[in-house]
Amino acid sequence: MSEAVSETTAVEESLQTFIETLRDSATYQQFVDANEQLEADEEAKSLLEAYQEKQQELQADEFDSSIMSKLQELQSEVSNNDTIQQHRAAQEELAALLEETNDVISEQIRQEFAQSLGGGCC
Repeated sequence: MSEAVSETTAVEESLQTFIETLRDSATYQQFVDANEQLEADEEAKSLLEAYQEKQQELQADEFDSSIMSKLQELQSEVSNNDTIQQHRAAQEELAALLEETNDVISEQIRQEFAQSLGGGCC
């Protein structure tokens, strides 16, 4: 086996271990649970959809105080919805974990690991 193939295999194995470790983490599991709870909560999903629609209306039209007023009302409801807040908290914790992971990997490889190159899906 050539050295390059051996290194590639080692990297792939390390990546698979990393993915499994991340998937097994409490932070990721909390996010998955919160996501499932959000998907099961029709009221919370409807509230988020209404909020997003009003945001789009506000961006598409000239300033309209009635849209702004409705958006503020929906924002208050979103802020008071436990399911949505649990999902947001879990999402923020997962993002922090991934950022920390990125920092560790970047330090090890001595360059920015997850830098944006202006393309891709994210």
